[in-house]
Amino acid sequence: MAMKAQATPASKENNRVLIAEDNPKTRLFLKNQLELLGYDVICAVSNGQAAVEKVAEMKPNLVIMDVKMPEMDGIDAAREITSKGPVPIILITGLSSDEIAIKAIEAGVFAYLVKPVTKKQLEPAIKLAMARYSEFKSLKVEVDDLKDAIETRKLVERAKGILMKRCNISEEEAFKLLQSHSQKENKKMREIADNIITASKLI
Repeated sequence: MAMKAQATPASKENNRVLIAEDNPKTRLFLKNQLELLGYDVICAVSNGQAAVEKVAEMKPNLVIMDVKMPEMDGIDAAREITSKGPVPIILITGLSSDEIAIKAIEAGVFAYLVKPVTKKQLEPAIKLAMARYSEFKSLKVEVDDLKDAIETRKLVERAKGILMKRCNISEEEAFKLLQSHSQKENKKMREIADNIITASKLI
């Protein structure tokens, strides 16, 4: 009966997950924890190239990948996957750094976890990735081109960080503030984000 106590997604049809991880123990851990959270793990592969191929074939709603994998690393695989269409991707890395974060955003990754991954970290990371994916879809409405949408997202992420720090607000509140200014001033989110970034450099 413990399974019923878990915070499970509303519909498994919309929560099909693909795992790409070369370590068998970590792969099994992720699969078990995701299934406990109510997700349907439709595929688990051991390298980036297989991840690219299986995502194209199986169309998952979420992808969780390690950075370091044989044949193709997680960042290159994410870039290849998102070049064909956006999908929420969570990257697993052994080392957190600004450089990895920037590369991850450029590749279309929506969240990342630092090893060792724990059950406690997994669900919030999924929620964050899904929230950022929802934001990205809002941004993509403003720009038709996928490449421009990814570039816009990079600027919006930076602007959100500035607002969170300066205004002491959450990430969700920062995004809503950007949206509000965009609507009030009748400007695209990219312009608002760019203005905030430029202003922060002058202060």
